[in-house]
Amino acid sequence: MTANSPLFDRIRVKPDQDRRPRKDLPGCEWPGCKEQATHRAPKGRAKANEYWQLCLEHVREYNATYNFFAGMSDEAIAKYQKDDLTGHRPTWKLGSIGGKRAARRGRANFRADDWITNDPFSLFGEAGSRSGHARTASEGRKILNAQRRALDTLGLEGDASRADIKAKFKKLVKQHHPDANGGDRGSEDRLREIIQAYNYLKTAGFC
Repeated sequence: MTANSPLFDRIRVKPDQDRRPRKDLPGCEWPGCKEQATHRAPKGRAKANEYWQLCLEHVREYNATYNFFAGMSDEAIAKYQKDDLTGHRPTWKLGSIGGKRAARRGRANFRADDWITNDPFSLFGEAGSRSGHARTASEGRKILNAQRRALDTLGLEGDASRADIKAKFKKLVKQHHPDANGGDRGSEDRLREIIQAYNYLKTAGFC
C-alpha cells in the first residue's frame, strides 16, 4: 500500500488533496452566470416543489429579495397563516358536526341504565351505581357518592339529620381521641378519617 492511498486520508489531519468523488452539478440558472449550481431556491408559492438551481452567490442574492406572500393582501396573508396552523385542512368546533338535531337525537338515544359496569372507583358516576345516578335519601335529599362515603365513615344513613351528624361526630371524637384512651395513638388514623368526613359533610351543607 502506498503512502498516498485514499485509505490514509481517514487518519491524516489534513489530506494533501481532496480525493472524494465529485458529482457533476448543473449550471447556475442565474442569467449570465457560468458557475455550478450548489444550492436550490423555491420558485414561489404557486409553484410548490419547484426550485431554481443557483450557485452560492446568487442563491444569497435571491433569498435576500424572496417574498413568499408576494401579491397577497394583508387579509389574505393573515388567513393563510391561520389556516397553516391546521395544515390548510377544514376544522369544526367540537360537537358541531351533525347540527343541533343530531345532538338532540344522540342525547335521546342514550340511557345511562344501558351501561352495566363494574365501577369500584366510581369513575362513571358520582353514586358509583350501575346507572351512574346519585342515590336519594328518603327525605328527598340528593346523596352523592362521596357524601355517602362520608356518612358511612360516621356510621350514618343518608337520611341522617344535622343534629344526628353533629351528635355522632362528637361521640366518635371522644371515643377515638388519644386522651380518652390513656394516650394510646392506635386510633389516630380512624380519628383523622372521622374528622375529614365531618368536615366534608359540613362543606357540603349537611351539618
